[in-house]
Amino acid sequence: MNLKQLSESLGLSQTTVSRALNGYPEVREETRLRVQAAAEAANYTPNAKARRLATGRAMAIGHVMPLTGKEELVNPIFADFIAGAGEIYAREGYDLLLSMVPAEGTEAAYRQMAANASVDAVMVQAPTMDDPRVPLLQELGLPFLVHGRTGAPDGYSWLDVANIRAFRRATDFLLDLGHRKIALINGQETLDFARRRRLGFEQAMAAREVSPNAAWMRSDVMTEQYGYRAACEMLDAGDGPTAFLASSIIPAIGIRRAAGERGLRIGRDVSIICHDDGLSYMGNEGISAPDGPAFTATRSSIRAAGQRCAEILLSLIDNPNQPAIQELWDTDLSLGRSTGPAPA
Repeated sequence: MNLKQLSESLGLSQTTVSRALNGYPEVREETRLRVQAAAEAANYTPNAKARRLATGRAMAIGHVMPLTGKEELVNPIFADFIAGAGEIYAREGYDLLLSMVPAEGTEAAYRQMAANASVDAVMVQAPTMDDPRVPLLQELGLPFLVHGRTGAPDGYSWLDVANIRAFRRATDFLLDLGHRKIALINGQETLDFARRRRLGFEQAMAAREVSPNAAWMRSDVMTEQYGYRAACEMLDAGDGPTAFLASSIIPAIGIRRAAGERGLRIGRDVSIICHDDGLSYMGNEGISAPDGPAFTATRSSIRAAGQRCAEILLSLIDNPNQPAIQELWDTDLSLGRSTGPAPA
């Protein structure tokens, strides 16, 4: 069945049926429900080209990934976010347009998207401290959502994790266990989330009048090898840290490997807390023993964040004049087998 046949069976115009199926607000709810029920009964799927013509939309969401040589985005965290967002896009009939461009070509990519009307909105990921993409997209008039925050967090839509609170709470937990020699294995601190996590760590240490050791504070792309190398250097330097706070479960696995090679028992000789994004293929549960999760962790699902970000972005397309939507998600602190009292 095509759109014309569906319209004739309902006694409605093709325009009304198309608008009802695409969620236009001017269609009465009674009509919308009737059209949707008839479309489902007939197994009708709107033709993508016809839908673009009917709505005047590109039916695509842009994700521009700047390639800098330190690809914080090309990892399991990015993949799970895209999977979550893509699930919502597909459900609502939108395509995901992913552009991988050199860092210096980011502005040109956005300007081309706006000029060609090839996307209806843009998702901004991994924002830096004062990310130039925000004022650029405001200038271009493209609806956008930032996963994270940047600069003054007013005047644009974003969804972020309460990173300062999460890492202050995690540091307090280690301090309560008697640890004073705590290392921070952070993400790239040019990125806003990593800077906030460092602030949470520093605030908790300062509140207990404990001075962080600058040699135990690292910042880099969150890989297993990075966590491993950093932990090896610290543990081999003599009087090393008794606890590690890691910005991701990925470097935390490297820290655990370094400790194990040195005969140190996790949770007894060395403690580890990490941030757990609930990754599909590298989650805390996936590396657990029957007696509980491997790592004590601050938890917030990156896949769920992708889904919610996509929902917000699509609502901004449907209602571009609404106020900015801003959501701050708290994390859970889940206990695992990786933490214990500071060794005597």
